Amino acid sequence: MASAPRRTKFVLDEDRTPRTWYNVVADLLPKGIAPVPPIHPGTGQPIGPEDLAPLFPMALIMQEVSADREIEIPDPVRDAYMLYRPSPLQRAYRLERALDTPAHIYFKYEGVSPAGSHKPNTALAQAFYNKEAGVKRLATETGAGQWGSALAFAGAVFGLEVKVYMVRASYDQKPYRRILMETYGASVVASPSPDTNYGRKLLAETPDTPGSLGIAITEAVEDAAGRDDTKYSLGSVLNHVMLHQTVIGQESIEQMQMAGEEPDVIIACAGGGSNFAGLVFPWVGRMLRGEGSHRVIAAEPEAAPSLTRGVYTYDFGDTGHLTPIVKMHTLGSEFIPEPIHAGGLRYHGMAPLVSLLKENGLIDARSVHQRACFEAGVRFARTEGILPAPESTHAIKVAIDEALEAKERGESRVILFNLSGHGHFDLSSYEKYLRGGLEDYEYPAERVAESLASLPKVGG
Repeated sequence: MASAPRRTKFVLDEDRTPRTWYNVVADLLPKGIAPVPPIHPGTGQPIGPEDLAPLFPMALIMQEVSADREIEIPDPVRDAYMLYRPSPLQRAYRLERALDTPAHIYFKYEGVSPAGSHKPNTALAQAFYNKEAGVKRLATETGAGQWGSALAFAGAVFGLEVKVYMVRASYDQKPYRRILMETYGASVVASPSPDTNYGRKLLAETPDTPGSLGIAITEAVEDAAGRDDTKYSLGSVLNHVMLHQTVIGQESIEQMQMAGEEPDVIIACAGGGSNFAGLVFPWVGRMLRGEGSHRVIAAEPEAAPSLTRGVYTYDFGDTGHLTPIVKMHTLGSEFIPEPIHAGGLRYHGMAPLVSLLKENGLIDARSVHQRACFEAGVRFARTEGILPAPESTHAIKVAIDEALEAKERGESRVILFNLSGHGHFDLSSYEKYLRGGLEDYEYPAERVAESLASLPKVGG
């Protein structure tokens, strides 16, 4: 008699798309863990809502400082979510078999969105709130191009003009991301660009700079601050961005219940922190409320290991020092990471809320080299059939390490990771790996030390 077929996909109906975002701050406060307020770069005083008004609509500012556990998702945003949400949870049976591991490996697949990653979860929300506030134009930065693609898509959905400053290294490595953004209607320039004062200054000093997210953020903020019709939109780091991404984790909790298993280990890649927070914050909330116990691991690049080797202190979020000063794990705002192909992880700092969890021992972090990550990505593609984004391969690498450790110890282990996007626009990176042309970059201790020497002088 044939055995019953194994269930591989766990898919929720459209009506199970979350109706609220989850705010982890509500469960941190009863434990005596409070977010540290950002500091105004000019006055040195804690920032109030009015200080952020030139950059963001008030609805997003209030979400940034909210301590409410649940914040309702507006109907137009939820309707747009249902173009691709709920996203599937899948069990990687073929990868398990290839690893010959007793571990059960699950992944939440965010590559089903129109932009090919998790980024529309916040892009749609930000575009909606800006439209409601009468904003006509958004300025933003993008690393690998996934955030820029998502905001360009969201701009098309809600009728907003979008200007994207794309990190030069990724602009050169990933031309099809630029084409996708332009197809959605966005205007895209390589950063540093001749379109801003800061960009022109850097190009005059270092014409061949690969750029960085910190530089691109400065350009986008300068753009937004200089026009009355424009606001700034950020794809990671800030609290309201982490909030919007929690639809991922909320769905995964329900889907793991469908699978009849509870994850022992939860993993996501981490650059600024958005896809990581999106998956793990709802699970961390369960732990804080005494409803579960999990090991949570942030997988980051060895070339920019802010969580594993950065300093937890106040720093600027951008290289030009226009943004608020926030307390986070940082390598120094003047640090420009090497041009690794996981462009979305080339950031000097980590989201303040993610950093707060790390500082309080609620999560762990591991740094990994890009060649080992691409090896893991190729193995995943050859077993599960999905080509992962270079950023996501960091999570896959750590998931494979966990599965092999379970095999070595002869123990069962349930692993859940976030496959934050597909790699269809990253084929040139895979070609470079397959041809043996991809290199690893060692942790640049001296350059980081130089950067950290320029930290802002802030108490606390």
